[in-house]
Amino acid sequence: MKKSKKAPQKSEEPHDDLDSEEELSPEEHKKSLEKLKKIDPDFYNFLEENDENLLNFGEDSDDNGSEGEEDEEKVHEPGPLKGDSDESDFEDEDAKPAVGKVNLKLVSQWQAELQSEGKIKLPTLTTVIKAFNAAMLRVAGDESSQGEFKVEGSSVFNAVIQMCVLYLPGAIKKYLGMEQSGKDPQKCKHFIKIKGPLMSYLKDVLKLLSGVTSENILTVLLKHLHQMSVYVACFSRISKQSLKKLITLWSTGEETVRVLSFLCILRITRNQQTALLDLVLKAMYMTYVKNSKFVSPSTWPGINFMRRSLVEMFSLDLNAAYQHVFLYIRQLAIHLRNAIVVQKIENRQAVYNWQYINSLHLWADLIAATSNKPQLQPLLYPLVMVITNTIKLVPTHQYYPLRFHCVEILINLSKESNTFIPILPFLVEVLTTYDFNKKHKKVSMKPLDFSCILRLAKSQLSENGFKDSVIERVYALLLEYTANESHNIAFPDISLLAVLQIKQFLKTCNVSNYTKKMRQLMEKIEENSRFIDRERSKISFALNDEKMVTAWESNIKAKGTPLYTFFENWSKINKIQKRKKVSKNDETGVELPMIKRPKILDGDELKTNKDKDTGPMELFPSDSEDDTANFKVSDEENETKPKEKKLKKKKKNKNKTKSSKESVVQEDVADKEDVVQDFSVSDW
Repeated sequence: MKKSKKAPQKSEEPHDDLDSEEELSPEEHKKSLEKLKKIDPDFYNFLEENDENLLNFGEDSDDNGSEGEEDEEKVHEPGPLKGDSDESDFEDEDAKPAVGKVNLKLVSQWQAELQSEGKIKLPTLTTVIKAFNAAMLRVAGDESSQGEFKVEGSSVFNAVIQMCVLYLPGAIKKYLGMEQSGKDPQKCKHFIKIKGPLMSYLKDVLKLLSGVTSENILTVLLKHLHQMSVYVACFSRISKQSLKKLITLWSTGEETVRVLSFLCILRITRNQQTALLDLVLKAMYMTYVKNSKFVSPSTWPGINFMRRSLVEMFSLDLNAAYQHVFLYIRQLAIHLRNAIVVQKIENRQAVYNWQYINSLHLWADLIAATSNKPQLQPLLYPLVMVITNTIKLVPTHQYYPLRFHCVEILINLSKESNTFIPILPFLVEVLTTYDFNKKHKKVSMKPLDFSCILRLAKSQLSENGFKDSVIERVYALLLEYTANESHNIAFPDISLLAVLQIKQFLKTCNVSNYTKKMRQLMEKIEENSRFIDRERSKISFALNDEKMVTAWESNIKAKGTPLYTFFENWSKINKIQKRKKVSKNDETGVELPMIKRPKILDGDELKTNKDKDTGPMELFPSDSEDDTANFKVSDEENETKPKEKKLKKKKKNKNKTKSSKESVVQEDVADKEDVVQDFSVSDW
């Protein structure tokens, strides 16, 4: 204690001397230091260890001028500040390999520890998580914030990410002892110890997920997040952040990304259902409505997927779902009431749009899917009333596509919920209110496709394709609905009015193609009515006995009815024709203008054309859809080539198409193999 007191007292003396440094010469200063060495050797040793510049005063400086003295001051002043801080830290980092730069050898060592069969140690997990955080800092370009580790080079970065994605979830599960029990992580003994590092790791994963645009890397990260979703549900704030990002990917990503995002949403929500379900249902429904505003052949699959996945989410808890479904159906009904009461374009547009129709489709699918449970069945009647009054709002020819969409929803709802809905009047009304004998002003090469439109333009109404499409849709929907009701004990009574109106249409219509189709349908309906009459004449129970009627209808349905058998055969053929239209859409566009004759070429012209054919342009590509060479051929060239030559060339190119298919498949496999190893800095 005495020595420690003396040191500060004596330290004031040299500092006093340093303050009056301008008055002392180097020789005098040196003498005073020698005197200090004799008087207090301990304090002199202290200065010698901590500040050698003070004791070597004047040796390295110039003897003359005030410039040397100023340099000496500069050398001395930062001495006490720098002595024990920065330089010693860097020396320690170089000395210890576990702290500082991460290399591949270190990553392989951590990876072996994560894969070890013995117990997983907490320091290993925290070290790996810190290395992952260092990799994220490198991605963000944040060099100012310094952690324990520093990741440099793309190979090291890829190795760290791969290690965490592949081996960290299993190691955490093993550390918590969840391999066999599968219990809640929060109930595990060691969860408190790993809670902090786990939270920081999940935050880094979400940052990485937000900054990635590559589909392959998103797929890998979403699979990893699905494994970690059990731990995500342990932190409410991280759960909400991750759900927000996942809902965005669920609604806007590619097909695989959408599916994986939904699986993550489902797992996180189920692990924390009471706290998150209401928020998730509301957010997902609003996102569905927002992204179903525009419908096209390219957006249909995504909208259908969102609708089906929403049905799954609402089915998790039907009691909680009832509150949401009731509220949203009520909103649809209010919009419809305003459109009926206030006859303005704005109010009609609030109903006659894709968002409204897709919402009706969603709630109909949900009620149909849960028809075996009683919670949502009270909402069936109000939903049917909203749909039927939507059809009646503007019952003009322009809105026939919207009518057909609503009828499809009602047919599916009636079939799945086993409930009778009077749909036939909405279909037969089309036959009786529109004059199909009217001559068309324009000729269209093929019928109009009503699948992605709600309203027709006036120019489309004057095309012959409009009438063809209307008859096709009425025929298909009438057949489907009557086939679904063909086992009903009251089928002859249900279909009587429709049969009478079809007969009236056959009398007035002069177009043979239309009358032929509708006559065939009418005959099948009458045949089924006679079949039900014969079976009904054999019953011995009262018609007000619901149980016996239900059992009789089930027996007739199991046996099969003539109309349903015809519908099944027609449906198979119709599906094949639809597939052909989709697959050969480009071919039909090429083969239609085959009326043009090829030009007769001279010998010289043929030679020049043959030389041209050897280039990247193929004049006779194979008809295989997978052959990528088809995309290189222009329509004009295909139009001028005779069909026979095309068939001959097709045989020759069979082997080429096979090899091209194999090469494409090999390239796809090579691209998709081991996506984690293909990480590069440019992808982030």
